[in-house]
Amino acid sequence: MQLEDYALQGFHDEMFDESGVARPEAKLLLDTIGALEDGQLQRFQRAAERRLVQMGITFNVYGDTGGTERIFPFDLIPRIVRSEEWNWIEIGLKQRIRALNLFIDDIYHDQKIVKDKIVPDEVIRSAVFYRPQCVGLNPPLGVWCHITGTDLVRHGDGKIYVLEDNLRVPSGVSYVLENRDLMKRTFPQVFEGLRVRPVDDYPSNLLQTLEDIAPAGAEGKPVVVLLTPGIFNSAYFEHSFLAQKMGIPLVEGRDLVVESDAVWMLTTKGRRKVDVIYRRIDDDFLDPQAFRKDSMLGVPGLVQAYRAGRVALANAPGNGVADDKVVYAYVPQMIRYYLGEDAILPNVPTYLCWRDADRQHVLANLDKLVVKAANEAGGYGMLIGPHSTVAEQEEFARRIQAHPREYIAQPTLALSRVPTLIGDHLEGRHVDLRPYILYGKDIHVLPGGLTRVALRKNSLVVNSSQGGGSKDTWVLAESLNGSRDGDAA
Repeated sequence: MQLEDYALQGFHDEMFDESGVARPEAKLLLDTIGALEDGQLQRFQRAAERRLVQMGITFNVYGDTGGTERIFPFDLIPRIVRSEEWNWIEIGLKQRIRALNLFIDDIYHDQKIVKDKIVPDEVIRSAVFYRPQCVGLNPPLGVWCHITGTDLVRHGDGKIYVLEDNLRVPSGVSYVLENRDLMKRTFPQVFEGLRVRPVDDYPSNLLQTLEDIAPAGAEGKPVVVLLTPGIFNSAYFEHSFLAQKMGIPLVEGRDLVVESDAVWMLTTKGRRKVDVIYRRIDDDFLDPQAFRKDSMLGVPGLVQAYRAGRVALANAPGNGVADDKVVYAYVPQMIRYYLGEDAILPNVPTYLCWRDADRQHVLANLDKLVVKAANEAGGYGMLIGPHSTVAEQEEFARRIQAHPREYIAQPTLALSRVPTLIGDHLEGRHVDLRPYILYGKDIHVLPGGLTRVALRKNSLVVNSSQGGGSKDTWVLAESLNGSRDGDAA
């Protein structure tokens, strides 16, 4: 595999510096790849893809007439993160999740941050995922966001920014674990030489987080279940994968029943009391008595059992208020308000279209900005100005003017790139990074996370539903000067 022709094209590259020299943390891997005989890397890639097929590592695309199930695209060239940089990212993520958790708790109780005019009242009242049914709820340990996926990007200035927070039912961690298994099979000697921090303890850490929030008085080891909408959900592979890895039952709403504010699982050996539910169902479908009355996926009476303290839910219902991209813009103020600190990980500069001045700026610069719907995900409801047509810009102008609260805009970022195998050679492709944060008695950040890659040339959209794929993320356990940080595997 020849690396001499790899082109930087003016973007920050995670493996090469601006002069085209391999970064120190990438040298061993690149030397190993460079020493492969012609065609060997492609054979490794095909072998990895065959294993993905055999393992059934898939995701579903809603509305895809060509078939609902796809193999999740994977690229063999990993993203490498230095130990020192990861330490800083981890501290910043912990700070952010503490502030977000305090914000959600405040919003469903005293709303001090609103009364003190830090976050406008209308922003909260108009948030799509704000749930009045959750006012006064007191989750175990005061934790609302037990599993969070926070999306990070590196801009052309070399700095890491938070792109968005995912607090409701974040997905993708199963691909992190499977990607690592594939990479350890492919480059075992590089893993040993670089001392990459392990990720395979995530299921045990997740289970510990869930057991941490079990209601007081639970007899013996808490009974934990994973509640899935069923086989047609886009992330069903992950639901079954995580349940198996944690050794807990995978259940659907029809498998659970609430009686006297207690939740019971129906089994072939009779009923079994449930203490903790890791739910992968959105709020609206969780309980037809509390949310959507037509839901056939949830469990009637579940929210009342939760309110009574008889069962714990992760994530807590109502925490999606902090998923709103308008609310996202206020996270630095939240950190300052609740923690008295400046944000370690900065937000991407954001224009809020409900503000008159911001809206006028956005409408005048649609060809330069990225416009996002405040409550869409998966790369939908988005305009990437420099890559858009005049007709698309006019359509988004109409949408913004009709519903300004529902849109934000941000500068078009020059996302960093990582070498990616395209045919028989390497090309740079844009990436982001989704670390996973667990919050029980303590906060644990999975070292690395899901590096998502825009496989289409020049594309900035990394979502799998929009043609993106994934890479393994290698966080080094040692700094470049040899000091240790964590364990390696």
